[in-house]
Amino acid sequence: MDKQTKIKFNIIAIVSIIIFCMALTPIKLQNDTFYTIKIGEHILQNGIDMQDPFSIHELPYTYPHWLYDVGIYLIYNVGGMLGIYISTVILACILGLTIYLTNRKIVKNDVISFVLTLGAMCILKSFIAARAQLVTFILFALAIYFIEQYLATEKKKYLIGLIIIPIIIANVHLAVWPFYFVIFLPYIAEYLIVKLIDSNIFLKIPIWLRKQKIKMLSKQQGKEKKTEELEQKNQEAKDKLNRYILYTEEKRKHPYRIRIEKRPATKWLILVCIICLFTGLLTPLGDTPYTYLVKTMQGNTTQNINEHLPMVLINNKNALAIIAIVLALLIFTDTKIRLSDLFLLGGLIVLALMSQRQLSMLTLLGIIPLNRMICELINKYDPHGTEEITKLITSGFGVVITLLLVILTSVLYFRPQAGDTFINKKSYPVDAAEWINQNLDVENIRLYNEYNYGSYLLYQNIPVFIDSRADLYTPEFNGDKDKNIFSDFLNVSGLNVYYEKIFDKYDITHLLIPDNAKITIFLDRDENYKELYKDDNFIIYERLTNDD
Repeated sequence: MDKQTKIKFNIIAIVSIIIFCMALTPIKLQNDTFYTIKIGEHILQNGIDMQDPFSIHELPYTYPHWLYDVGIYLIYNVGGMLGIYISTVILACILGLTIYLTNRKIVKNDVISFVLTLGAMCILKSFIAARAQLVTFILFALAIYFIEQYLATEKKKYLIGLIIIPIIIANVHLAVWPFYFVIFLPYIAEYLIVKLIDSNIFLKIPIWLRKQKIKMLSKQQGKEKKTEELEQKNQEAKDKLNRYILYTEEKRKHPYRIRIEKRPATKWLILVCIICLFTGLLTPLGDTPYTYLVKTMQGNTTQNINEHLPMVLINNKNALAIIAIVLALLIFTDTKIRLSDLFLLGGLIVLALMSQRQLSMLTLLGIIPLNRMICELINKYDPHGTEEITKLITSGFGVVITLLLVILTSVLYFRPQAGDTFINKKSYPVDAAEWINQNLDVENIRLYNEYNYGSYLLYQNIPVFIDSRADLYTPEFNGDKDKNIFSDFLNVSGLNVYYEKIFDKYDITHLLIPDNAKITIFLDRDENYKELYKDDNFIIYERLTNDD
């Protein structure tokens, strides 16, 4: 294929990916975005003080994505909510282009890389939001690119990139900083297995033992016959070892299913991985990168937040499709797979089954080994097929049809949200928050609210009972076993305890809750609660005391 055709195809692919990613970006802002804005503002005004200024509880706070928070606030300060939306569109487009360019550079098949990129972005649609994870997705994709390019070229510049990335992650989104090292594991595991195979330790040990015995017998008189027998056995063992070495080399060149590649340069990846372990110190947050995940796993937030729950495979068509394709390629075709790719795919699938959130990583990182397997199958049965498709797409007719299909698909994805606003009044108490600021003494009330909209309240400068920074409200992070605010919220919202017990514990004076919350059935009949405000979606109660 000529260079001009490849350039033309890449221009079409890049334009198509940009259009598609723009359509996938949601207009509605997620709850995390609101606290991100306020935290960024607070850091610029007060620095990283390791204290939370937004809740009624006076808790310590670790600022796990302080750099992203500052960046989002600066964007908001210049362009408002529109600025944040535009920045999210830009990051989504960068993500899509990074996935495409990484795949085509590693696998060297533009057509398959283009198709898989569009599919990957469809799956990642629910993860596209003004959150720090969008930045780390790009960084993880680059990390795989740097690893693969280093192993292919052994150029040291890629190792420098691998050291820079975890420094950025530790400051942008330290919750996923430990995951960075998981990316190295498949390559390191393959390297160690190759070293173990090449060591032939199980064949060399008997030879070494016989050699030592021969030395011992040669010093003793009358043992010539025994020595000759041992030497003969040792020679037979050496011949067997040499035959095995030749056999393993031949199997490595012509594997049945799993291709085990001997890549000595991987030893430098191990060194880089060790160096990167110290990049967690290059933050203003102390040892938080090393302790955050441990504390999170010790708490109960991961058992009660939907995105952290184990995946029910039958309910997730995207994950089911990915796993089905991988299994079909491995079982029903003679496609070979690299051992490192097998480890990577297997590990990512296990992580995705353990936590729904990790479907993003399965899609983001698993696309490369999947791409490699598909391309190997195509090259075997139709080596020039994708070249013909490339020529067709880059023809005048092909350009028009390709762009029309992309635009039509993009319109179908964008159409359901065409009338959306940045802040959904059904999800967030926009009018209720305005009423509180106008009619209540915000500095002196102690408001009980629910998890999903707490971040909007603090965005409106209203101190909250809880918000979507879930870990902040657990004793593992605040250091006080009596302040398990997250559990107390779960107990109240689920009516697992008598609500007065919790409200007394925190001296609650007012409540802001959705009109369909279970607790409203009891509050409407409780003479100790007075309804102050009600709209189509939210109710504000005042909790009366004996003095009232």
